[in-house]
Amino acid sequence: MNEKVFPMTLEGKEKIEAELEELKVVKRKEIVERIKIARSYGDLSENSEYESAKDEQAFVEGRISTLEKMIRYAEIIDDQNIEKDIVSLGRTITFKELPDGDEETYTIVGSAEANPIEGKISNDSPIAKGIIGKKLDEEAVISTPGGDMHIKIVDIQSA
Repeated sequence: MNEKVFPMTLEGKEKIEAELEELKVVKRKEIVERIKIARSYGDLSENSEYESAKDEQAFVEGRISTLEKMIRYAEIIDDQNIEKDIVSLGRTITFKELPDGDEETYTIVGSAEANPIEGKISNDSPIAKGIIGKKLDEEAVISTPGGDMHIKIVDIQSA
């Protein structure tokens, strides 16, 4: 059985490891304490604090399991052996929308560390799929849910 590989930057892996540590060391203890306090209130069948703490415990344990799997199957992106003017995982790309000229900048990362608010898009996203492998100054058509977007790559930087 082949496990899914999680491509990510070294920085992304370190963030996941920090989140995992926080959940295991701090959050677990907080939840156990909440459960202990809620149990002291008596009848568990009508105890909303107990139910809430148990729900949070289930969520945290699920997240811990997910993070451990992501770390176990992490594949650190190494773009050092890829030409500097080619779009690839781990690179920060600036492109200009054609014809109106709006510029957008994104870092292409694995799905495990994607965060569009921070400008980090998944390599599985329509934009990344449309530009991976393209070169500096090359034009591309990106199919998005909102329609086709015509772009020109104006800058490529290593992460």
